[in-house]
Amino acid sequence: MSARIFASESTYKFAVNKSERHWVRLHFYPSTYGDHAPNNSYFAVSTSDGVTLLKNFSAYITAKALTQAYILKEFSIPPASDGSISLTFTPSEDHNGSFAFVNGIEIISMPNIYSEPAELVGFSGQNVEVGGSALLTMYRLNVGGQYLPASNDSGLSRTWRKKGMTGDEFGGGGAGWLPLYGGNSRTSAGNSTISGKSCASSHLANLAAICRHFSFAEIKKATKNFDESLVIGVGGFGKVYKGTVDGGTKVAIKRSNPSSEQGVNEFQTEIEMLSKLRHRHLVSLIGFCEENGEMILVYDYMAHGTLREHLYKSNKPPLPWKQRLEICIGAARGLHYLHTGAKYTIIHRDVKTTNILLDEHWVAKVSDFGLSKTGPMVNQSHVSTMVKGSFGYLDPEYFRRQQLTEKSDVYSFGVVLFEALCARAALNPSLPREQVSLADWALQCQKRGVLADIIDPQLEGRIGRECMHKFAETAEMCLLDHGVDRPSMGNVLWNLEFALQLQESFESGKPISEEVADKAAAVGNGVGLAALSEMSEDTDGQSTVAVFSQLINPVGR
Repeated sequence: MSARIFASESTYKFAVNKSERHWVRLHFYPSTYGDHAPNNSYFAVSTSDGVTLLKNFSAYITAKALTQAYILKEFSIPPASDGSISLTFTPSEDHNGSFAFVNGIEIISMPNIYSEPAELVGFSGQNVEVGGSALLTMYRLNVGGQYLPASNDSGLSRTWRKKGMTGDEFGGGGAGWLPLYGGNSRTSAGNSTISGKSCASSHLANLAAICRHFSFAEIKKATKNFDESLVIGVGGFGKVYKGTVDGGTKVAIKRSNPSSEQGVNEFQTEIEMLSKLRHRHLVSLIGFCEENGEMILVYDYMAHGTLREHLYKSNKPPLPWKQRLEICIGAARGLHYLHTGAKYTIIHRDVKTTNILLDEHWVAKVSDFGLSKTGPMVNQSHVSTMVKGSFGYLDPEYFRRQQLTEKSDVYSFGVVLFEALCARAALNPSLPREQVSLADWALQCQKRGVLADIIDPQLEGRIGRECMHKFAETAEMCLLDHGVDRPSMGNVLWNLEFALQLQESFESGKPISEEVADKAAAVGNGVGLAALSEMSEDTDGQSTVAVFSQLINPVGR
C-alpha cells in the first residue's frame, strides 16, 4: 500500500466542471510508512472555498475505534466557481512531529440535487439551505425501497442502509448527508445491516481500495469460464482454479460454494486478515470479486502446491529431509509472525499440511485464514469461542474447554512436524485403532524409543541421529496435553533451526561450533527464546550460525 506523506501544508488542485457538485472520497490506510508511525498523524483537510472537511483528524484513532484496517471519508462539494477543486492537507501544529497522509483521492461529478432547501427530519416546516454547503456522508439510506447492494450502486461501492419513512426511525442520526459548517467536521459510527444480518465487522467495500477488486468478467476470462481442467484444489470453501491475469501473471483463484454459510464468514475474515498482513511466509492476497452473488479470492500462484502433495498420496518424488526441514522452518516463521509480529496476536486455527503452500522456489507460505481469530488481550489468558479446525490437528484442550490460545496453533503444528517425518495422514481410519491418530501413535512410539520405525521409508539412513532427536523432541513438546506446557512458536522455530544445523553437520561431516551448541542447550532448558518474527526477511543467504547470533530479542519485530 502506497501513500502520499505531507510534513508541511500541501495542496492538490483538480480541474472540474464548475456547474456540477462533486463527490470527493479520501482513502486512509493507517500504517507505518518509512519512519512515519500512524499514531503520529494528525491533520486537517480543507478546500479552496474555506471549508474544513477534517480537523485534527487521526485516521489511526478513527480506524481503531471502528475496528477497521481501512477507512474512507466521503463528501459532497458544491459547484466550484473557478472550475477547480483544491484539497489542502495541513499537519496539526498541536502535535510534535505530526504529518498528513492520504492513500487515494477520488473526485466524481454528481447531479446537483441540493438546489432546493432541505426539510429537517423530525422538524416539520423547518428547512435548511444546503445548495452551497459541503456535505459529509454519515450513512446511506434506502427509504422504503428494496435492498441495494454496493455492486449495484452508482459505482461508489457503498451499501444502502434500509430504513422506514418516518423521521423518528432515523434515531436522531439525521439524513444521509451532514452539512459542514465553518471549520469543523463531525463524524458518526454505527452498525449497518445487509438483508437483516449485521455487517458491522464487514468492510468489503472499503477493502476494494486495499487489495484489487476484480470484475466477474475478469475472473471468468482468467479461468476460461471456470474450466474444470484448471481446478488445482477443492475444499470446504469451494474450488481453487489456476488462472492468468494481466497478460500472463499466474494466480490461484478460490471460488466459494454458494451453499456454504460458513464460506461467507471465511471469505470476509480472510480478506480482513490478509489485507493487514505482509510476510515472506504468508500467502499474499491479490484481490477479490464480489459480484452476482459470487465470493472469489485471488492469490499469488504457488507453483508447487501444498506440502501434503509432496508427502503422500501423490506421484510426486519424495522431498529430501533437509528440504522438509526448511519448509517446516518457513511455516514456523509465518506462524511466529502471526503470534508476535503483527499488531495483535492472530491465531490461525487451521494449521495443517494442506494450508502450507510452496512457491516456485519451495518457500513455505501459510495460507487459508478463514478461521483465524484475534488472540486474547494483554489482560486475558484465552479467547472463548466455538471450536473450529480440522480433525487430526485439533488441540484437545481447546476442544474440551473451548478456550483458544496461540498454543492451539502450536499443537496443530506439532502434528504437521510428525506428518513431515512420517509421510502419513494425520488421521487414517483404515489403520489399527491405536494408529489412527498420527499424533497419538507418534507420541507412543517416541516414548517407547521406536519412533524411527514409523518414519517415511524414503528417509531411512538420511537423517542425522542428533537432528532426529531434536526434531522429534520439538514435535513431542508441541503435543503436550496442557497448552501452558507447550513451547511458543518462537521456541519451536529456534529448535527447528538448530535441527537444520545438526542435519547440515551430518551431511557435511563437519561438527557444529560449541557456541551454537551452547545456545541450543540454553534454549532447550528454557533459558532463552526464539525471536525475530521476520527472520526470513533479514537473514536469507546467511549461514545458520549467523542466524543464531541474531536470536536474542524474545519479542517478534
